[in-house]
Amino acid sequence: MSWNLEGTILIGCNCDWGCPCNVNARPTYGHCEGGWTWHIETGACDGVALDNLSLSVFADWPGAIHEGDGKAVAFVDERADSDQLQALTTLVRGDAGGPWGLFITTYELDRPRAAPYEVEIDGERSWYRIGALAELSVEPIRNPVSGAEIHPSLVLPEGLVTRNAALFSSKIFRVSDSVSYDHSGRYAAVGPFSYSG
Repeated sequence: MSWNLEGTILIGCNCDWGCPCNVNARPTYGHCEGGWTWHIETGACDGVALDNLSLSVFADWPGAIHEGDGKAVAFVDERADSDQLQALTTLVRGDAGGPWGLFITTYELDRPRAAPYEVEIDGERSWYRIGALAELSVEPIRNPVSGAEIHPSLVLPEGLVTRNAALFSSKIFRVSDSVSYDHSGRYAAVGPFSYSG
């Protein structure tokens, strides 16, 4: 199987802004509840085009991600035809490698399900909605004294999911499924991704 994907990843979790996991530290509260949504701008898997489709993983770990014992749910874009659905499912289950190939060793994953996606990539106004299942919208972090907006970013040369993330606060971040939480007002990030395998 050969595949390549480029697009934008939107991230939210329960950590403080910046998320210590990005720099190999423990999660802010000792456990991780968070997720990733990948919006594919261009890409293909074994010749099946995946342009403008999305997929997500939302997980809950009792400790740090690398310590495992987590549980997760995954969604794939319901606009996908049968071949695209199979390709997205193969990716999100980790069967083709990439970041999902590492994550799958840390959680028990429910069978990926098709769901309706709405996605807007627009810097500090980026957002997605996955039906009634999950939602993230980001906004700038504000200086606690002046209230002024700040615009930090994180460069991760060895980053697993992105190598350059703009950091935000989650205006809304919630998941309502077999994994369920609401971490609005916590860490969020938006960044480019480019993977191949």
